[in-house]
Amino acid sequence: MSAAATAVDAAPPPKGKKKLIIIIAVALLVVLGGGGAALVMMKSKASVEAEAEAEESADEAAPAKKAAAKREPKAAPVFVPLDPFTVNLADRNADRYAQIAVTLELNDPTLELQIKTYMPAIRNNVLLAMADRTAEELLARDGKEQLARRIMRETSRALGYKVAPEEKAAAATEEEDPPKKKKMKTKPAEADLPIRAVHFSNFIIQ
Repeated sequence: MSAAATAVDAAPPPKGKKKLIIIIAVALLVVLGGGGAALVMMKSKASVEAEAEAEESADEAAPAKKAAAKREPKAAPVFVPLDPFTVNLADRNADRYAQIAVTLELNDPTLELQIKTYMPAIRNNVLLAMADRTAEELLARDGKEQLARRIMRETSRALGYKVAPEEKAAAATEEEDPPKKKKMKTKPAEADLPIRAVHFSNFIIQ
């Protein structure tokens, strides 16, 4: 009896150990699960912060991009240099001549080929525009600016554009008309021309 009782009393401890092992395993699972969830939360938080930083940097870069876009011209200018011109001037008291090199700035890049096609007519018109000038007129800054406008008009005329005739009376009434009114008269005609500007790369009068 004493031996049987001892055997019965000794049997329960293995069940207690199993329960303890189960409890420890469950606790470990809970701990591991909580750690995994925390890790996932940390990763998601880091990704959200990274996205927020990326959006902020994009917002900061946007004004700079807009400003750069405003600074960029709509279309890059096209420059077409012409062969130098040598022409006798209209001075009566002495034989004077001018050697002038001109570069045309175009509004439309596709006009470059057309200018080369019409080059003989362009050179003829430009020479005629220079030939009736005197050395005194061309030596002054105003005279050079007026010549540039004439070259712009005569080049456009050679290309087939309709150009209003130059008014001979403008020189006589120059002192009477206010400067603002004169600019308002010339701007619309010049704005419609295919030549944006005329640049002198060489200007010698002898």
